[in-house]
Amino acid sequence: MHNQTPALDNHLADLDLVKINAELAGKSAQDIIRWAIGLDRRTITTTTFGDHSAVLLHMVSRIQYNMKVLWIDTGYNSSATYRFANKLINNLDLNIDVFTPLITTARLNVMMGGIPDVDDPLHEEFTQQVKLEPFKRATDTLKPEVWITGIRKDQTEFRKSLEIVSRTKEGFIKVAPLLNWSEQEMDAYLAEYQLPNEPDYFDPTKAHETRECGLHTKF
Repeated sequence: MHNQTPALDNHLADLDLVKINAELAGKSAQDIIRWAIGLDRRTITTTTFGDHSAVLLHMVSRIQYNMKVLWIDTGYNSSATYRFANKLINNLDLNIDVFTPLITTARLNVMMGGIPDVDDPLHEEFTQQVKLEPFKRATDTLKPEVWITGIRKDQTEFRKSLEIVSRTKEGFIKVAPLLNWSEQEMDAYLAEYQLPNEPDYFDPTKAHETRECGLHTKF
């Protein structure tokens, strides 16, 4: 099918991830971003416009202006998050590409009685509709070969086992420059560059901060 994410070329497919992760372990987040950009392939970064999102977006925009930024807008963000997103998009002049669910928030609320509880059988379908399907559609459209993400080990139990560089199930290279950063380091970066934050961000697919939404377990 023509809209499927293409296979990586031999150069990316043959990357020695064990060696690369060992080499990048002592590097700064900025150097890791430069390494990812240096692969010279279609590269995107993703954001939720949630807590500390400004750190990665600021770093990336300073290193490579106009990189494609993908935002999966679930339709369930708060007014504060939407205002925060608009502020960062304008202040950092982000090259933003927004993908939204195919079903409206109003229709989903009727179909599912609002946001299903995590123990509700409908929650998996809800997550598929508002997060996973839009992300798959986005990657089929943008066809990234390298994905820069802001995930950190201290966020969830699952992320403690991840590496800085990995290969996704979709076949592209995922790079996490901030993987080993602490919340204190993130706060210090925001303060140093006088960046705004949105600590009250809520992800309806996670329900609580230490739970995975499925994006990094399924892709």
